[in-house]
Amino acid sequence: MDLEHLALEALPQAAPDRTGTQSLSRSIKLMRAIAARPDFGWRLSDLAAVCKQDKGTVHRMLACLVEERMVIQRAHDRRYLPGPLMYELGLALPAKVQFQRQAETILEAFARRLGGVALLMMRSGNEYVCSIRVGSLPLAGLLVRPGTRRPMITSAGGVAIIQTLPADEARQVLLNNVAQEIASHGTTRLHALQKMRERSDHHGWGVNLGDVVPGVHAFSVPLRDATGNAFAALCIMGTAELYGEERLPELHDALLEVAAVLSAEADKFSM
Repeated sequence: MDLEHLALEALPQAAPDRTGTQSLSRSIKLMRAIAARPDFGWRLSDLAAVCKQDKGTVHRMLACLVEERMVIQRAHDRRYLPGPLMYELGLALPAKVQFQRQAETILEAFARRLGGVALLMMRSGNEYVCSIRVGSLPLAGLLVRPGTRRPMITSAGGVAIIQTLPADEARQVLLNNVAQEIASHGTTRLHALQKMRERSDHHGWGVNLGDVVPGVHAFSVPLRDATGNAFAALCIMGTAELYGEERLPELHDALLEVAAVLSAEADKFSM
C-alpha cells in the first residue's frame, strides 16, 4: 500500500451524527491533543484548529477541564497542558504502573548496553504513545518524549506494530494515519515515510536508516500480549555512525531478546 496513493482516499469524512455523545467525543479528542504535547502546550487557536472546532466551543470545554483539574493553563504564556487529574486517574491502573517501573529498569540497561536511546511505544488505537525514553545519547532530530502521541506510520515502532495487523485493520490504520499526516504536514513527508515502510517490510521488522530524519537511525520490534496481539513496540535509536546497516542482525537479535523479557513482564501484570 503506497502512502501517496492512500492519500487520495484519506480525505476528511463527515463525522457521524451521534446525538448525546458528541460533546463527550469532542472533549476526549481535546484531551488527547493536550496530552500529546505535555511540555510545549497549546494555544487556544491551535487547539481549535487541530480539533476542527470553533474557538468558542473549545474555550468553553477548556474552562470546564481546567476547573476539574484535567487541564491547566500555564501562567506565563497561557498555553494549555495536561493537569494533575490526568495523572491521578492513571493511578487507578496499578498493574500498568508496575509494568512501567519494571520496563524502565529493563530499558535503562538495554540503552546502556547498546549506547543509544531506547523507547517503549504503546499502541493507542491508530497512534503510538511514548511510554518510556531512556539513554543519554544526544539526538537533535529526536523530538519524542514520554507522553508524545503520533500516528504509527511516523516511527519505526509504529511500523513494527502495523506489520503484525491483519490486512484490513492495517489498511484502516494507514488511511487514518495518512489523513493525520496530511492535516499536520501536508504531503511533503509521505515519500520518506513510504521509504521507511518499504525498508521495514523488506526486513520484516521496523528499520529506519535515516529515512525520515537524516542521520537518525531507528529499529524496532513489537511486544505481544498473551493472545499474540502487539500492544507496544521496543525501539533503539542512534546515529548513522553508531548503527550502520551492517549491524542490523546484531540489533535485531538484541531487540528480540529484550522484547521477550518485556512481553513476559507484561504477561505478569495482565497487560
